[in-house]
Amino acid sequence: MTGTFRAIRASKGEKAPQVEFANLTEADLMEGDVTVAVDYSTVNYKDGLALTGAAPIIRAWPLIPGIDFSGKVEKSDNPKFKPGDRVVLNGYGVGEGHSGGYAQKARVKGDWLVKLPDAISNEQAMAIGTAGYTSMLSVLALEKNGVKSGADVVVTGAAGGVGSVAIAILAKLGYRVIASTGRASEADYLKGLGADEIIDRNELSNPAKPLGKERWAGAVDCVGSHTLANVLSMTKYGGTVAACGLAQGMDLPASVAPFILRGVTLAGIDSVMAPMEKREEAWKRLATDLDMKKLEAMAFKAKLDDVPKLAADILAGKVRGRAVVDVNA
Repeated sequence: MTGTFRAIRASKGEKAPQVEFANLTEADLMEGDVTVAVDYSTVNYKDGLALTGAAPIIRAWPLIPGIDFSGKVEKSDNPKFKPGDRVVLNGYGVGEGHSGGYAQKARVKGDWLVKLPDAISNEQAMAIGTAGYTSMLSVLALEKNGVKSGADVVVTGAAGGVGSVAIAILAKLGYRVIASTGRASEADYLKGLGADEIIDRNELSNPAKPLGKERWAGAVDCVGSHTLANVLSMTKYGGTVAACGLAQGMDLPASVAPFILRGVTLAGIDSVMAPMEKREEAWKRLATDLDMKKLEAMAFKAKLDDVPKLAADILAGKVRGRAVVDVNA
């Protein structure tokens, strides 16, 4: 890699970020004790919000967006890492307040990095990405709260990144997966990932009753708002709902009835500031509990040049599965 490297840089505009491709130097990077030669990044829903300005995600200007990346350590002043270590980063405000993954280099705090398991390549790490890591955190929450293999689990926003990986993990672990989607054309794709049943998202997207018919023991909800309210109202006695997304909205127009009459648990999933212990457990489990052939089926390759369009497409619900962005292509 030469003295300059290619990156996407976002500057503050009047109504939306001004996004440009630029050749930068290490002097343009933010503070940190580890410099990483980035191999891959991806496009998450939050990246879509950041690049389009649909929500005020970016807090420092100018900034290299991209909330996650994988690569190899190039330089380190952190005793936990040495040159050549393969690492992955998810969250910690990277791509929001600290320059992130849409560049050929990144400088970050070593305390934000996770060493990749041997069984996961750098490319696979971004096929998983923050979406897949969030999926694993959600599954861990279901397990912790007693939702056992064999139980019915509904996954909302099923064709998206979080939903796709959640289905694949849950299916491998022996759960019966119900996939909720607004894209009927994706039924074969979702069944290929392991979904046992497909339901239309319209069944869950309207105002919810305080209590509905008990349908599932667990849920991974990527949508929020009325969808989450409906999911809660239909969760079986003692069940758990892992809430990790807000594509429909941040509100929760629900009743307390599922919590006090059925003992339902609502488990919030925070992927951004999750403790390192949880992060390492999630990546360790991804290495064993995610079928890499299914991961390959849900992923597609992209270049840095493709990112602005993919950012708009993911907000419009046009992206299926996981985009793996080769920042050096």
